[in-house]
Amino acid sequence: MLNATFGIRPVAFVFPGQGSQYVGMGKTLHDSSAAARQVFRQADQILGMPLTRLCFEGPEQDLNDTVNAQPAILTVSVACLAALKERWRATGQTVAPRYVAGHSLGEFTALVAADVIDFETALKLVRERGRLMKANGEDRPGGMLAVLGLQRPVVEEIVAESGAVGIISLANANSPGQLVLSGESAALDRATELARQRGATRVVRLPISIASHSPLMARAAAQFADLVARLPLRQPRIPVVANITGQVLTTADEIRRELADHILLPVQWSASVLEMIKRGSTAFLEIGPGQVLSGLIRRISQEVQVVTMSDREIARGLLTGTEPRPA
Repeated sequence: MLNATFGIRPVAFVFPGQGSQYVGMGKTLHDSSAAARQVFRQADQILGMPLTRLCFEGPEQDLNDTVNAQPAILTVSVACLAALKERWRATGQTVAPRYVAGHSLGEFTALVAADVIDFETALKLVRERGRLMKANGEDRPGGMLAVLGLQRPVVEEIVAESGAVGIISLANANSPGQLVLSGESAALDRATELARQRGATRVVRLPISIASHSPLMARAAAQFADLVARLPLRQPRIPVVANITGQVLTTADEIRRELADHILLPVQWSASVLEMIKRGSTAFLEIGPGQVLSGLIRRISQEVQVVTMSDREIARGLLTGTEPRPA
């Protein structure tokens, strides 16, 4: 029982972003939860395409296309949340988060969880977000580079030096010693050389041709901001912790301002997690495909409990009647 797992520890729900997708995601969850099946059916109807089949069967190349990956991850994450709530109701549990947050794309799942937007609105929104980002990336190609083992001030120096040969910026501050850069290929190549020279334990060019959270996304960001400006948003029922500032958002106007620059500015994930901890969250529940955020949170703080509720873990729990334990 999750209540026994967490005791009275204040919990935050966190939701993963792009890169957590895999062929087969959500299949066992779909087969074991009526609530999850309803989410998948709804997604197919809203988008007018077999998103469910793409999640379950691929092909991988199509699933990884940002136009498909974004709504697919959102759908699986919302299905996970629906299945959890279904089980909690059946077992008489109440697990109410103090805060919700998501990494990049995952922030839109957090907005659904906080009842700022409904699932249909979120699904259409991230589909358009993916389309805008893909079109922008085709006109202004770039990439992303993960740098491990260097502290942020050193990486910021590398960004400044690499900017002499092309556009480059910090895209994700994921955890201490794990940062992601985004920009033009020449600048990323130079950053790779400099990071290795300065002792990075690992430097990895990510398999993506879109420079997310960088100035190269300016056109897509402006178009997305126009879309968000017309979007009806409700006041959050649960405070949302922002990607861009790492601060708590409690009004629809604050959330609208956050989303306006969401594609352009870096994801301050470390700051977001530390803000939730500072405000009393001592347990984190990652909900959605994969377990990337669980690993990042453990690097940010070893004092908190982390439980991964991936689609496979939730399905296993539904089938066996067991609950995952904190790592």
